[in-house]
Amino acid sequence: MDYLGTARKRLPILVGIPVLAALVATLVVLLTPAKFAVTTYVAAPALIGGVAAQQFAGQQAANQFVAAFAAAATSPKVIDQVSADTGVAKDELRDGVVVKQVGASSQLTLTFTGSAKDKVAPVAVAMTARALTFLFASQVDVATQQVAAAEADVNAATKKITDWEAANKVTQPDKLWQATLTEQGSLRQEELRQSAVGNTRGADAAKDAIEDNQKRLNDIGPKLPGYQALIAQRDASSNALAEAQQGLQAARAQVGAADPKSVSSTSDVVSESKLAALAKTVPPVAGAGLLIAVLVVVLLEIVRRPQDPFDGKIPAQRREKEPAGL
Repeated sequence: MDYLGTARKRLPILVGIPVLAALVATLVVLLTPAKFAVTTYVAAPALIGGVAAQQFAGQQAANQFVAAFAAAATSPKVIDQVSADTGVAKDELRDGVVVKQVGASSQLTLTFTGSAKDKVAPVAVAMTARALTFLFASQVDVATQQVAAAEADVNAATKKITDWEAANKVTQPDKLWQATLTEQGSLRQEELRQSAVGNTRGADAAKDAIEDNQKRLNDIGPKLPGYQALIAQRDASSNALAEAQQGLQAARAQVGAADPKSVSSTSDVVSESKLAALAKTVPPVAGAGLLIAVLVVVLLEIVRRPQDPFDGKIPAQRREKEPAGL
């Protein structure tokens, strides 16, 4: 096939289709309403790393924070809230937001592009605030629930102790047991001292007190393990409550560190350049048009190619002229 001759013959197709595609792309770009963009810069290093109790800790903390923020910004809950705050359609919010990490740091940018100039900045500010609240305020809610559950456990354990003391008609038997043992030692010394000086009445009084205390010990002794188990349960619940309260304090500290007014700033609104849009759109479309034009020319040449009248068979005259054995 004579490719150069074919190209010259089909030049209108090879030139016309790409030019037409480029013209259509240019018209689409020029007739599309102007777009406006604004960028919010988020820098919150206090939210990353540090103690293990923080939400984002470890070697991948920065990447995890950026990924979580991007997911939160486009989550249904945040989109619904921002749409209600600004009046911008939900689909436009999803399509117009882009979150990027700044290098390998924990800092990021949120860029929103929309058709309403007076809406883009409020949307970027609202989306940033809502995403930060979504990430960290929810931790406060979880920590508050944990504190409430731990307080309920402490109250339940305390009630069991109170009920046990009411049923057994004794208060704080562990302390009473220890006090009684201490008193027994003192009474035995008193009994010996009174006997040594010949005071039988004093010795008998000390002996009677020792017997009374022993009865008390015999009554408390078998019950003491059950009471101590209740005390241990309450102590464990109290420790869990203390840990939950520490977690709540840490979550509240993170919410304070994630205050949008302190960690974010918003750029000026900029208009999307038509020239940049043309440079980004027209060349790929023209290239695709050229590819289509080449395919069209190839198909036309295949369809118009003349067929061999002998259909691959050697004419009889030619066979007679060919030497034998060939």
